[in-house]
Amino acid sequence: MAFDGVTIAGVVSELKQNLPGGRIYKIAQPEADELLLTIKTGDGQKRLFLSAEASLPLIYLTENNKPSPLTAPNFCMLLRKHLQNGRITDISQPGLERIVSIHIEHLDEMGDLCRKTLVVEIMGKHSNIIFCDSENRIIDSIKRVSAAVSSVREVLPGKPYFVVETQDKLDALSTDYQTFYGTMTAKPRPLFKALYGSFTGISPILAQELCFRAGLDGDASTAAFTESQFHTLYLTLKQLTKQISAGQFAPCIAYTGRRPVEFAAVPLTMYTGHASETVASPGTQTEPSGDRLVSFSSMSALLETYYAQKNSLTRIRQKSSDLRRIVQTALERDIKKYDLQLCQMQDTEKREKYRIYGELLNTYGYSAAPGARSIEVINYYTNEPVTIPLDETRSATENAKVYFEKYNKLKRTFEALSELTEEVKSEIDHLESISAALDIALQEEDLVEIREELIENGYLRRRDYDKKRGAKGGNAKNSGKKPKVTSKPFHYLSSDGFHIYVGKNNYQNDDLTFRFATGNDWWFHAKGMAGSHVVVKTDGALELPDRTFEEAARLAAYYSKGRGADKVEIDYIQKKHVKKPGGAKPGFVVYYTNFSMMAEGNIDGITLVSQ
Repeated sequence: MAFDGVTIAGVVSELKQNLPGGRIYKIAQPEADELLLTIKTGDGQKRLFLSAEASLPLIYLTENNKPSPLTAPNFCMLLRKHLQNGRITDISQPGLERIVSIHIEHLDEMGDLCRKTLVVEIMGKHSNIIFCDSENRIIDSIKRVSAAVSSVREVLPGKPYFVVETQDKLDALSTDYQTFYGTMTAKPRPLFKALYGSFTGISPILAQELCFRAGLDGDASTAAFTESQFHTLYLTLKQLTKQISAGQFAPCIAYTGRRPVEFAAVPLTMYTGHASETVASPGTQTEPSGDRLVSFSSMSALLETYYAQKNSLTRIRQKSSDLRRIVQTALERDIKKYDLQLCQMQDTEKREKYRIYGELLNTYGYSAAPGARSIEVINYYTNEPVTIPLDETRSATENAKVYFEKYNKLKRTFEALSELTEEVKSEIDHLESISAALDIALQEEDLVEIREELIENGYLRRRDYDKKRGAKGGNAKNSGKKPKVTSKPFHYLSSDGFHIYVGKNNYQNDDLTFRFATGNDWWFHAKGMAGSHVVVKTDGALELPDRTFEEAARLAAYYSKGRGADKVEIDYIQKKHVKKPGGAKPGFVVYYTNFSMMAEGNIDGITLVSQ
């Protein structure tokens, strides 16, 4: 998922199709290291987003606007002074470097035509947006870099601008076979590493893709390949560079579940086992569940979608980290307690043996010789002989009394542990259901009810939560009050047109099952594991199509702890047969006469209406 030179080439190709001839209408600097240029073109208004953020440098066209500070930063004011109403003449990229140059011409105060260049460097922590004059001298930059920060290049007003040659890499667009072969075989190393380590603009994922296209193992050492195989790899590389030069790009994202794992400006044929899907724009509703390769109509649509989803998953993971830590700590403690209790329960299994020993001694003890260490008698429950150990210092009656005392002690322990283990197991099940709800959460609003459940069950103190809210700008007047709940269950539409609802947490599960669903609606849940309640609204239909049952079962499998399994057993039953035991934890129900089916945790093809 590197923002490599080939990705930049795809972006530049798209920008060259849309922006040349356009006039810069507005210039905004929403964040310290971001620019948003509004450009009027013959095809309408375009917005160009530029970011030099160290962790997430970006450049793409977007339809979304961002609020700007009331007072524009100095760099933004400088750009407005020089470039307001300026016309974009060209957009270029040197080789496959991660650099985009936006060439602009404008009229100065005297009415003379001037040319300037806005250079965007997408280089990780060294990313920058640099404003240069016609002589390639730096006017200013969004990040000033002095000699104290970098000994390689100063980025300060008045300094000449040049591209830093920090790595001894070759240009993939112009290299010949002899140079390619000599470079790749210079020293033994994994083939894909030799490829991305030797040529500008090639990322590790693209290097693996090129090896895959050439039919070679990218992880094998370069010493293991023949010259013929290197020639095949060279031809594969040249075919890619021809497509780049011709502007032939096919942006795509590879998903594993909801998580976007890789993207590229060219088809990732190495993901041949993934299902394919085409998306026109970042606003299109998709629900990636299984492994799939999603194609996009433009690099901008890909980048906006990828980083929005990546940021969303990262952000919700950070927001829920404190809740996950509380749940995991409590879960680990209860599991240890439960395991210890089960061991103690095993010890109590000897209680019946002691009771029988006591009864047999009361019956046959008269035959025991004084000072005997054991006695063999017939167990009248099984008609089999049994040897009973004896304390030679005690009489048979006293030995029987000792055995009855051991029996009664273990019996009391068993009765107490039976109740305790049931309570602890119920608590473990409850915590696992909360953990499953945290895995399902997609937005911060989804965490509100989970947090409330933790507070109401004593895992989190409201006072501590209110302090955190206050530290983040919360109002003291709201202290102690329950926050407003805006999260709603997932809403799907089956292939046959039936509405399916999936609870995101235990409170939603209860509401969905006992307030929203009616008696003849169908209810689904993963058997014997934490998961969401899934309700299919029948809307008066006497029977549901088999396909709707199958899709609801797949949703129940996907939104459960068994999501990663090949098959999950799903219980389903009409809602009127589902009951809530008195005093049960949120989301816990009982049912007795259910049906079952096996389902995959894959929800491809099921339409998501709202989340």
